Amino acid sequence: MGSLAEETRWMDAVGQAGLVSSGQVTSAEMLEAAIERIIDLDPSVNAVVMRWFDAARATVAGPVPGGVFRGVPFLLKDLLVAYAGQPLSDGNQRLKEAAVPSLADATVVARFRAAGLVTVGRTNSAEFGSLPATEPLVWGPTRNPWLTDRSAGGSSGGSAAAVASGMVAVAHASDGGGSIRIPASCCGVVGLKPSQGRVSLGPYGDESGPAVHFCHTRSVRDAAAMLDAVSGPGVGDTVIAPPPARPYVCELGADPGSLRIGLLDHYPWGEPVHEESATAARDAGGLLESLGHRVEPGFPAALADRGPWRSVGVLRAVNIRAMVSRLAESLGRPVTAADVEPVNWALAEQAREVSAVDHVRALESRTLLRRAVQQWWADGFDLLVTPTLGEPPAPIGAFAGDTADLSALAARSGQCVAFTQPFNISGQPAISLPLHWSADDGLPIGVQLVAAYGREDLLLRVAHQLEQARPWAGRRPGTPA
Repeated sequence: MGSLAEETRWMDAVGQAGLVSSGQVTSAEMLEAAIERIIDLDPSVNAVVMRWFDAARATVAGPVPGGVFRGVPFLLKDLLVAYAGQPLSDGNQRLKEAAVPSLADATVVARFRAAGLVTVGRTNSAEFGSLPATEPLVWGPTRNPWLTDRSAGGSSGGSAAAVASGMVAVAHASDGGGSIRIPASCCGVVGLKPSQGRVSLGPYGDESGPAVHFCHTRSVRDAAAMLDAVSGPGVGDTVIAPPPARPYVCELGADPGSLRIGLLDHYPWGEPVHEESATAARDAGGLLESLGHRVEPGFPAALADRGPWRSVGVLRAVNIRAMVSRLAESLGRPVTAADVEPVNWALAEQAREVSAVDHVRALESRTLLRRAVQQWWADGFDLLVTPTLGEPPAPIGAFAGDTADLSALAARSGQCVAFTQPFNISGQPAISLPLHWSADDGLPIGVQLVAAYGREDLLLRVAHQLEQARPWAGRRPGTPA
């Protein structure tokens, strides 16, 4: 690997942008360094499934927008986010074969461009984003850079693996049930899920649903700077998070005061998590106490009631059915079981049994659940600390999309999103931080912090506190602990 590729490999995006803005490195040189890393590193990880190197070279040959990330190489997730002139497969074989270029940018993509990011390609995603692992049949599994027989998480596993391995410093990700935070935990990077309505889903997405766009980063300051760059409503948005009092980067180093923080170190319904996950949460609680916060056992009681969560399954199946319907529209013909992975075909078929009344009642249940979860913060808590996942990164194949046992896969997936999906439903901001590594094999174990709706400012203040108290920048795949 060339000297610039190696020198910039572990820098965060703000640091890389600083080299470009100061004239020490050109945008073209920064791009070639990233391309070199992708070519060298990706064969063992399989994170980058579409390579747009020539298009990126054409971008840096012209005037690159002078945003905060001017000249920083970037990767875009291969799911539901259009980039003008380039295709999108959603992890599906037929869409890969069709390779139809998008006609216009999604709103968030236009903001990535305006920030000065140079998009180099697309990262691997689970087909339709439906599983907490990134192993689509069409592209093959993305492997964890820390231990390549383990999962990188999903559905944004390609993004997290690309950042964790040092291909790029920042990559787009999305999260409808944990798809930013789960891969962040598995790969040892920062994964912020913004509040519902913080980042526009325009022009096609609906901000009233659980999904959000953002990214994986190497540092908290990158997460704050990126949130400043891409947040705010788009045309036609109807769910709009309250604007921050000041730029998010101004929260870094600000004193959050002494906060009341709840600690959840087991599954909400009472079962124990893996000891490494429990240790990660407890250690984070102890670290927060040492920083002057008040930590006590506690979490929203609504998380323990499994009944309302059945509505989430109904809505998930209906969403997959809608994606299959859109696939048929794109292909110009009916879709059969041969066109999608078995798990998604089974979910789409399940949705045939869901009536319009069932769908409305599921939406009502989701609304009640959102209010019940948020009430815990209204009653006096500032933050909640949990493991991001209840277990270390799973072996490759644990969440295979071609399984015949849908019920077992659903149960395993439900356990995987136990700590993440509730806050997609409630719309609250949450962040996974790489604060712990397993003792036996050195795998990352993420810790999740959750703030009240709209309080990314507080979340970033405390995340930065933790990063300063227990730095993770020196923890890299292939290096000693």
